[in-house]
Amino acid sequence: MGADQFIAARVSSETKARLKAVAAREQISESALIKRVIELAVPQANPEDLISAVPPPQVRSCRITIRIRPEDLRLLQARAQARGMASATYISVMVRAHLRSLAPLPRDELIALKSAIAELSAWGRNLNQIVRAITAGTLPRADLLPPMEATIKVCTALHAKFKELLQANLRSWKRGSSDEKSA
Repeated sequence: MGADQFIAARVSSETKARLKAVAAREQISESALIKRVIELAVPQANPEDLISAVPPPQVRSCRITIRIRPEDLRLLQARAQARGMASATYISVMVRAHLRSLAPLPRDELIALKSAIAELSAWGRNLNQIVRAITAGTLPRADLLPPMEATIKVCTALHAKFKELLQANLRSWKRGSSDEKSA
């Protein structure tokens, strides 16, 4: 049976490099290696069995094709890459954010926010311990001032950091890249 169909897939640079290395070691082309892997992975099986083993893809409701200038494409690609997204995904997120007045957090900013929230939770637990110690009478009033001042200082700093993070997020989605500063 002749090969009359073509299969294409996008992979990371690391995956491509590993594929190239394995193909070179086997002294075959990358295409021949991929064909061998597919033939091993997709044996002569009932197509229904293969389909039920793979979860259905997430279907989007519609597709839009746009034309943009080359210089805009370069900016789009740079901004999408800065956010760790494909260009089409970046456009989709931007349109959705604009239409619904949303300001989605990029992955790095979301991680920073989650970290700050965890820190604030830890301080909340510390405050509870201080209150319990005061209530139980095990913490004299003289020892109360330094931990309370430290707690207030940390909470104030976290409040400022949250506010700064959210403002930077809003600015970055309006302007493009998360590393751009507003005037």
